[in-house]
Amino acid sequence: MSTERKSTPQAPETPETGGRPGRLTAAAALAGLEGLALLGGGVYMLVMGLAGSPDNPRQAETGGITLIVLALLPLLAARGLLKLRRWSRGPAIITQIMALPVAWQLLQADSAAIPAGIALAVVAIASLVLLVNPATTEALGIRGPGDVQDQK
Repeated sequence: MSTERKSTPQAPETPETGGRPGRLTAAAALAGLEGLALLGGGVYMLVMGLAGSPDNPRQAETGGITLIVLALLPLLAARGLLKLRRWSRGPAIITQIMALPVAWQLLQADSAAIPAGIALAVVAIASLVLLVNPATTEALGIRGPGDVQDQK
């Protein structure tokens, strides 16, 4: 049995370091942070819907469950990015694109939601920049358009 790492489509080796680039780790950390924030918000809404006295308990419970389910997308994407899985970049990018309109709506509020909107916008933009970085795409084994190799 060989201890040598094999390069596969799911886990390609980067020539420079033989591991995961820092940009990819940072993108995974930001996606994971977003997933944990969604999970925390969902659990809070669910608990308040069940134990608190919201205006509409059913709406609070449904919103909490929805946020918990939505938290799975960035959490799975973060795990995939950490494991250098090629498929994980798509869900991570989708998560950031979905976060931008939410940040915009938070920025339009006249309340304490403005700092949350700023933080979400910064995280989403930073994550997008990290995810489309050439070092990230190379580490994940993603080739650009027109970069076709002969299959013989």
